[in-house]
Amino acid sequence: MARTARRLRTTRPIPRRTLLLGSAVAAVGAGTAACSRVTSGNSLDRLRSQGTVRLGIAGEVPYGYVDEQGEFTGEAPELAKVIFKRLGIGRVQPVATDFASLIPGLNSQQFDIVSAGMYINKERCEQVIFSDPEYQMLDSFVVRKGNPLNVRSYEDAVRAKARFATATGYAQLDYAVAAGYPEKDVVILQDQVAGLNAVESGRVDVFAATALTARLVVEKSRRAEATAPFSAVVDGEKKIDGGGFAFRPTDHDLRDAFNAEIHKMKKSGELFRIMRRFGFTQAEMTTLTAEELCR
Repeated sequence: MARTARRLRTTRPIPRRTLLLGSAVAAVGAGTAACSRVTSGNSLDRLRSQGTVRLGIAGEVPYGYVDEQGEFTGEAPELAKVIFKRLGIGRVQPVATDFASLIPGLNSQQFDIVSAGMYINKERCEQVIFSDPEYQMLDSFVVRKGNPLNVRSYEDAVRAKARFATATGYAQLDYAVAAGYPEKDVVILQDQVAGLNAVESGRVDVFAATALTARLVVEKSRRAEATAPFSAVVDGEKKIDGGGFAFRPTDHDLRDAFNAEIHKMKKSGELFRIMRRFGFTQAEMTTLTAEELCR
């Protein structure tokens, strides 16, 4: 997961309430981790007995985050609240961490599940098991108004010699490198808000993100816009990514029960009703499976 890219510092203040919540949650997660290491053969039964499931989140809108009112929300946490209640687990507890620490934190039992809309790919599938994805996603760039460099793909950005940025843990770094960017030349920022600030100020020309992240972050900007969604091309093939929940490799029973509920929600339309509150469109609903994405 580690990347060797240079970082552009940001000074965006984090609301005190968010900081306090993240610290408190992390402390609780650390305190309860020792208990969870004593596991039964059936992780679903264990969590039902505990009455609480701990969700790893990474503070990315709209996937999993703490809002300005200090409330724990996002498409993945809201789905988790519904599904785990139906599975007999009444309480979900957020554990805040940075994106790159989600899989290590899951496997070291700091939390029970990654609830962050994480892209499912071959590298991650070697470390965890995934639910089937709740969404599929293309990419987009945040650029200055009018898109002065006319960049609409990673290849365009390489040809234009655009100063290129993305965020910690984003798959877009790999896509930029596949298109020809030296990894050392990609600026790694904290999140999409830092990316917007960098584009607006002229420090970078392009910030790469998911299409949904890009269109949400520029909604109120007067100086930046999002490009039309596009597919990254890797080894000559167009990529369509999908995001899902990650589970420890031993927790097949928990993953399978969760998957069953996801499929019921897809069939009934309930999944989309939850997802569209966070900016997802019908075009971003998917029938892809984790098995397909892991390949």
